[in-house]
Amino acid sequence: MSTCEPNHDAAANALTAFMCVGITISYIPQLWRIIAAKTSEGFSPWFLLLGSTSSASAMLNIIVMQWGIIRCCRVLSIGSCIESVAGVFQLMLVWALFSAILVLYMMYYPPHLKYVELDVDLSNNLPPQHVKTHVKHEGWKLSITLSWVVLFHISFIIFITMLLLSTNPTPDTTERPRQLQLWATFLGVSSAILATLQYAPQIAHTFRLKLVGALSIPMMLLQTPGAILMVLSIALRPGTNWTTWITYAVAGIMQGILLVMCIIFRARQHKHGLDDFGRPLHSSSLSHAATEDEEAPSPVETAVGDAVDSDVRSEHGVDLVPPERDLLLATAADAHGESEETPLLGKKNTGQSGSEGHGILSWLRRR
Repeated sequence: MSTCEPNHDAAANALTAFMCVGITISYIPQLWRIIAAKTSEGFSPWFLLLGSTSSASAMLNIIVMQWGIIRCCRVLSIGSCIESVAGVFQLMLVWALFSAILVLYMMYYPPHLKYVELDVDLSNNLPPQHVKTHVKHEGWKLSITLSWVVLFHISFIIFITMLLLSTNPTPDTTERPRQLQLWATFLGVSSAILATLQYAPQIAHTFRLKLVGALSIPMMLLQTPGAILMVLSIALRPGTNWTTWITYAVAGIMQGILLVMCIIFRARQHKHGLDDFGRPLHSSSLSHAATEDEEAPSPVETAVGDAVDSDVRSEHGVDLVPPERDLLLATAADAHGESEETPLLGKKNTGQSGSEGHGILSWLRRR
């Protein structure tokens, strides 16, 4: 039985078009905030995992539910086809934009939270220095693992969905094979459960930090009331049921809770003169000015740095990150500089000063 007839619903089509534009606009503040701040600090990796898997399941749910309509695009005009599958495109857009947040989260993961840091105790009255190792921090390892889980999940459910859809011989949306109907229900229910759990770790993470971090309040201001329109636009599409729109109803409620928390924490932070990351409001400009005033290391500093680097590798079995190594050689370089800033001693004991400078390097290499 063929039901490939154009379905013209001006209200549903206008609402879907409006929602697609609104969804794109609502995600732009969050994507730009991560890029502009150059950090994704404040996000819970579990929030991104559950959100990515939930949106992927919802996307494939509507593909299964409207598969007969999608197949009708072979005989419909381009305009009628786009009008018929607009709901599918809408949920694909949600999945793509949320997945983009996950990609930016990994790209802009805070560097100081990637690797374990330790204090190296140097002898000969040199103060302990803070260095980074090549050992991954637990949070960074978890983020990498969960990213692979997201990739495996989307690959697996796409494979199962395409396998079951290939067994559906008819484009009639009212008569689906039992296996296909059960799979669509599983995708919808699992998406709703994941959406319910999605905001729980992020709410707990934000509450524990008492910071907004890289979360975008403008995005949540747009998406929280937009969840109502999202539910309506999906429910009005042919071939859908409660398993398709329940995900966005639950997500809208949970996102509203997170939004209220972020507004309260931002007001408290600004009251105490702190930005969204817990730093003084003027610290960014001061740190930028300090970076511009830094000078390139001198040959002496480079030589001492190589010696200190070799020393720490041999005694502690770790490699130093170049910026941290420069901090280690600061004391030794200052000591060398003092001998250059005392010309009387330099003139009187030129040979002795040279031997002392050579002795520092020799001592560091012997260590």
